[in-house]
Amino acid sequence: MVGLLAVVGALNYLDRVILTTMRGSLVAAIPMTEAQFGLLTSAFLWVYAFVSPIGGFLSDRVSRTKVVIGSLFLWSAVTWMTAHATTFDGLLLTRVLMGVGEACYIPAALALIADYHRGPTRSLATGIHMIGISVGQGLGGLGGVLAERHDWAYAFRLFGLIGVGYSILLIVMLRDAPKAPLDPATAAVPKLKFGEAVVSLFASKAYRIALAFWALVSVGGWAVIGWLPTFLGERFHLTQGTAGMSATGYLQPATWVGLVVGGLWSDYASRRNPRGRMYVTIIGLGIAAPSIFLGVNASVLWMAIAGFMLWSFGVAFVNSNMMPILCLISDERYRATGYGILNLCSCIVGGITIYLGGALRDAHIPVAIIFDAAVFITLICCCLLYLIKPTATSAPKS
Repeated sequence: MVGLLAVVGALNYLDRVILTTMRGSLVAAIPMTEAQFGLLTSAFLWVYAFVSPIGGFLSDRVSRTKVVIGSLFLWSAVTWMTAHATTFDGLLLTRVLMGVGEACYIPAALALIADYHRGPTRSLATGIHMIGISVGQGLGGLGGVLAERHDWAYAFRLFGLIGVGYSILLIVMLRDAPKAPLDPATAAVPKLKFGEAVVSLFASKAYRIALAFWALVSVGGWAVIGWLPTFLGERFHLTQGTAGMSATGYLQPATWVGLVVGGLWSDYASRRNPRGRMYVTIIGLGIAAPSIFLGVNASVLWMAIAGFMLWSFGVAFVNSNMMPILCLISDERYRATGYGILNLCSCIVGGITIYLGGALRDAHIPVAIIFDAAVFITLICCCLLYLIKPTATSAPKS
């Protein structure tokens, strides 16, 4: 089941990224301003953010697999439709529809993984799925390659059809996790309501702290990822291409290792202590914070890259463990809704962080200062994570 979802996760990120890697070919075919090209990504992100909680709630109320398959089919069909757009307005509409389709996937997929993997394999299973997402993100460059060899629409036609075909395959192969037999006295449970889910989640102090934690982790992550190519280029006098490859190519393998190590270690620690997942994630962030400092103050390129690889390794512990931690602090009925709200928060602060980073650069603030702030934020995240305690009602069910 995790293998099937890892492929979907790869398609999820691949389909959203390919447009940004073929700017020249796309603008040549459909003339647009720089602002309009940026709007294509911004519109997707805004819709994706605000639909995420709704997509999570649908997964909690209806069916995880139905939401996963429906989401994949919708965004893949829209990806194919994108290839047939001939105007900017048509492109913008497809990006909005893609935001709706993709927003429903991750909360449902992670909740489905949590349903199947209870306890000793939960974080590792989550980490393997995240590797699929990371691979899809890395393969986004195929969009530019295929646009150069064929035309800008070719990649959208190809990956759209692959996604539609794979969604049909999942109808046969993917199933919701079996549920325990209901007590006859409580069998007639009313259907979930979105307002009740939100109230239940925010009534938990642990969830409110987790939301603040996720927001700050996103701030630190976006600050580093968004400005690392610029920092490396300016510090070591690299070309744009070399700086970009140095900032992404080396970090991906470190992320994959961190997802597996963080998942395995967390699963092992949780067998002895319910808070083991929190402690392991704190250790990961404890590795990440000084690694940023090491990378920023390195005098040679290889040392800077090594520092940021360590950062990528440590931060990956968070991605392996966020849903497993959420399972410890929220009602089992509202897991996907809870993660959807976390996703909404992450997208909002991510956009704000990128904008503020640009504003600081306009004010001639060195990138190193931005990274120093990321170190401080990461340390605050460690403190917040330590304050999260499993709730009495959710911990045993997990």
